[in-house]
Amino acid sequence: MDTLWLLRPCSDGGTDYICFRDHRDHVEVLEGYHLPPQMPLIKHRQLLLSADVPRCRHRFERQQGFRHGPPLF
Repeated sequence: MDTLWLLRPCSDGGTDYICFRDHRDHVEVLEGYHLPPQMPLIKHRQLLLSADVPRCRHRFERQQGFRHGPPLF
């Protein structure tokens, strides 16, 4: 996995997003919001060990309603 996007549409036409970016020994997780043409807003950033990614992804998909999708930007 180089980059994985999880998306959730918002009622105002914007999109909540989670972006997993693979690095050598860890994965950067960006949580944010995007409503074009505005710049994306990063709400939270964290680093995870690669082994923790499936559990984190499961939490976002099953408990918070995010779905895999194409890159927003």
